[in-house]
Amino acid sequence: MNIANGKMGLGHGYYLEDLAPGMEASVAKTITDEDVSAFAALSGDVNPVHLDDDFAAGTIFKKRIAHGFLTGALFSTVLGTKLPGPGCIYLSQGLKFRAPVYIGDEVVATCKVTAVDPEKSRVTLACDCSVNGKTVLEGEATMMVDRRAPRQ
Repeated sequence: MNIANGKMGLGHGYYLEDLAPGMEASVAKTITDEDVSAFAALSGDVNPVHLDDDFAAGTIFKKRIAHGFLTGALFSTVLGTKLPGPGCIYLSQGLKFRAPVYIGDEVVATCKVTAVDPEKSRVTLACDCSVNGKTVLEGEATMMVDRRAPRQ
């Protein structure tokens, strides 16, 4: 990504007419201690299960876990940069947290088009985050996507 004068050098993503069920895209990210600390500072969620080793050791997780919404933010990365990509607008996101994400885990976020609604310019995508092939977070997103040409 190239950032110049406040603009990202990604260009426009897919247009509604280019999308079809079955299309998918993914990103992978290893969650670091710095990511968790930065997310805590940005969000204000300073729950010690995310930040304090001694506190987390006494929980069912036995060690610190990443914020669920930090993991979920990877859906935004896929949707905003790859599929549908730049120009799309988030309308909704459902989330079901299935398992913890630990510092050092590599999370793979995948979004797959399940429906395209040409009347409303909406796209529905199934979203899945996995660690070592196991789903840790799943959900469904609805996006508004530009048409290639305006309706007449």
